[in-house]
Amino acid sequence: MTVEISDSRLTNSLAQGCGEILKGVRNGGLLRGLSLGDAGDEAAQEWIARVLEQHRPQDGMLSEEASDDLARLKKDRVWIVDPLDGTKEFATGRQDWAVHIALVENGIPIHAAVGLPDLGVTFKSSDVRAVTGPLSKKFVVSRNRPPKVADYIAEKMGYEVVGVGSAGAKAMHVLLGDYDGYIHAGGQYEWDQAAPVGVAQASGLHCCRLDGSEIRFNNEDTFIPDILICRPELKDEILKHAQAFAEENGGF
Repeated sequence: MTVEISDSRLTNSLAQGCGEILKGVRNGGLLRGLSLGDAGDEAAQEWIARVLEQHRPQDGMLSEEASDDLARLKKDRVWIVDPLDGTKEFATGRQDWAVHIALVENGIPIHAAVGLPDLGVTFKSSDVRAVTGPLSKKFVVSRNRPPKVADYIAEKMGYEVVGVGSAGAKAMHVLLGDYDGYIHAGGQYEWDQAAPVGVAQASGLHCCRLDGSEIRFNNEDTFIPDILICRPELKDEILKHAQAFAEENGGF
């Protein structure tokens, strides 16, 4: 008999369990580079799929590491996951990789967890609060693909721009107060954003597209061009400068 487990506990347990699996794969020391990243992705995805099959067989799933079953579009509840966000960082021994687990209901994350396993912490929408207090005067962006719009906004606001790996790591460092906002353009997918958005919104941070529109999940086209996660008191100024950049450059 399958033990009943709440959605919140299942979300958090999936994130924590994935982190342990990934650290175990890496700590064996037998694989390196792309082989290490692939092995971690495959092991974590297989475990997530088996857990959800046992505990939530009626729910849909969307994952970076699994073929997309469009039957999910007819379901109200869909798990959107990225077992290993930041494969390059994971495979090269960096700490800025993450595990993303989100349960989306009618397009909105209702439970989410972002694990930063090398830091020994899992951020949970069920129990999270963003840091308040003095501003850091820094924005965080992609370490590999820093967007020009972020440099533009930072210059207008007198901010520094810092590159970090995983989308989850970037978002959680805004929550921690290390940065005042995470700005991204150039494209991501729903599994990159669902869990970070779910946790960030639960913490009190503002999340939206760079044009100010709401982010909705479980779409047929899983591509999302851009994102802003920031302290709520800064959203209007950031979006104003983002709009000015788009008008000057024909988009983000």
